[in-house]
Amino acid sequence: STVETTQTTTTSSGIISGFSPERIVLRTESSADPLSYNYNKTTTYVDAEGNPVSLPMVRSGLPVTVNYTRVGDKLIATKVIVRKAVIVPAHVIERKTTTIKSKK
Repeated sequence: STVETTQTTTTSSGIISGFSPERIVLRTESSADPLSYNYNKTTTYVDAEGNPVSLPMVRSGLPVTVNYTRVGDKLIATKVIVRKAVIVPAHVIERKTTTIKSKK
């Protein structure tokens, strides 16, 4: 007899709030609690254009989209798409000091 298993890939987007050797923790707008995804050697990391991204480039604070499957009670990341972080320009405060010397 043949047993059929259905694997559904789901997508979730958010900001990486934690990254450990086996797990990515993601803050999303749709969930009050952070979501935790396990990853393994078959998980792929790409940028928005589909180019490979090296694992050391994946870190907390980056916006990502995670494609994942549910295996039992675990969420297993199959692909992590790293999006460009929105860079907010720093405010530059310029202070000018004028010294006036008067002759007596």
